[in-house]
Amino acid sequence: MALDADVIVVGAGLAGLTAAAEAADAGRSVLLLDQEPETSLGGQAFWSFGGLFLVDSPEQRRMGIRDSPELARQDWMGSAGFDRPEDAWPRKWAEAYLDFAAGEKRSWLHGMGLRLFPVVGWAERGGYTANGHGNSVPRFHITWGTGPGVVAPFERRVRAAVAQGRITLLFRHRVDALTVTAGTVDGVRGTVLEPSTAERGIASSRSAVGEFDLRAQAVIVTSGGIGGDHDLVRANWPERLGAPPKRMLSGVPAHVDGRMLAITEAAGGSVVNRDRMWHYTEGIENWDPIWDRHGIRILPGPSALWLDARGNRLPAPLFPGFDTLGTLAHIMGTGHDHTWFVLTQKIIEKEFALSGSEQNPDLTGKSISGVLGRVRPGAPGPVEAFKRNGRDFVVATTLRELVAGMNAVTEEPLVDFDTVAGEVVARDREMVNPFTKDLQVVALRGARAYRGDRLIRVAAPHQLLDPKAGPLIAVRLNILTRKTLGGLHTDLSARVLRADGEPLPGVYAAGEAAGFGGGGMHGYRSLEGTFLGGCLFSGRVAGRAAAETLG
Repeated sequence: MALDADVIVVGAGLAGLTAAAEAADAGRSVLLLDQEPETSLGGQAFWSFGGLFLVDSPEQRRMGIRDSPELARQDWMGSAGFDRPEDAWPRKWAEAYLDFAAGEKRSWLHGMGLRLFPVVGWAERGGYTANGHGNSVPRFHITWGTGPGVVAPFERRVRAAVAQGRITLLFRHRVDALTVTAGTVDGVRGTVLEPSTAERGIASSRSAVGEFDLRAQAVIVTSGGIGGDHDLVRANWPERLGAPPKRMLSGVPAHVDGRMLAITEAAGGSVVNRDRMWHYTEGIENWDPIWDRHGIRILPGPSALWLDARGNRLPAPLFPGFDTLGTLAHIMGTGHDHTWFVLTQKIIEKEFALSGSEQNPDLTGKSISGVLGRVRPGAPGPVEAFKRNGRDFVVATTLRELVAGMNAVTEEPLVDFDTVAGEVVARDREMVNPFTKDLQVVALRGARAYRGDRLIRVAAPHQLLDPKAGPLIAVRLNILTRKTLGGLHTDLSARVLRADGEPLPGVYAAGEAAGFGGGGMHGYRSLEGTFLGGCLFSGRVAGRAAAETLG
């Protein structure tokens, strides 16, 4: 049988670029396929904020953060909660990734030209015990250039290999099946879609113009997760998170459809931990959408008052930025799909950031003057644009006007003024006293002890009803689909495993399609900044392993 290449990589996102570059650098010929046009090269990583999880980095040490591999392991395992027999490989992947994040990850990326913003962010703070969920210290390193800055080094490597004839890019090639001969995956078969000039993220045509049948010694699946298919998200929704939302926004384009999971499973591969997923609770509808149901996540500081759909405060420690899935489970238990932030202009100016490369033009464009503008008065331009144009935002001078505006946004007037007033007044009483029993007030005062938070992330504590801090702002928050934490079951060489636990010869998986490694290296919860890094790590492992296996 004639081979078309040594390695076929299915999916040209970050994991696919990494795997293709590594295999090509090892001397292998590679076909890199994607169903989307070339404008979508880099996949979801391009749209990201560019956050990377690192342990005991120079950036952390310069900010006075004491981190260690032991502390990171404590946080990871306390968040993951591995408790299934099929978690054996995911746990090993987690251990390997922690070693990578505390070891060569930064120097490897730095050697390719990737640079980091000097202030380290503190995501997923947990709020429980030391052994529970969350980051004990700030570990969220923002790439200088955000998502495009993460993609760029790997795109350069792939483009160089294309110029040298070691990689061939095949866009508009939709894989419909893995071909199997005598129990070994030896290629892919699928449909050639008509050429498309659709811009990145915009839905492209699915009209077929031909078919293809390609052969290789190894196939690497790097096709992403299921977040663009809301029906599939609901079908896999776990009971522990309550009933699935009736209305969701999409944090990813529609082509993030999970097709390759079923296709690889049909060829004999095993998918595990389907019910583990990562969706955000702070989604707002994009007033200038790129894809259908396009949502943006607010990356909040810890000061906003978080209320449910009827105006009741969420329980401790479900504060902004503390426990994503704990908050999601609580929300779905209320019988409604949305919640509210209530805050002030003073808070929004310092604490609201929007996830996504396109929402952070200063960081994405590597503008020093633009970034310095974040410490000056006024909300960042994209945040202010959402405040003016977003249908989820309400601005008012009095609390009664604010509640009336909140009720005008929703289909039925659920918010009770007296309930909201009671929550706001009670919180404000605590703000003027150096002593407090309000754990959110304790948390935000503690956050300001970290230099990075005090500088650009956490507003000075104040009363919400202080007119000098106004106007008052309410933001309706929606459930936003994002990441698949389960996926194709793989060993530490990224080989896809069959249901009996043995490798399915010829096929590897990396990135979100593999639950970022092993079929779910995050377990039940993520520490954030670990998705891009998971794509890089598992893509590197898969590319190198496939090349080495070929001898």
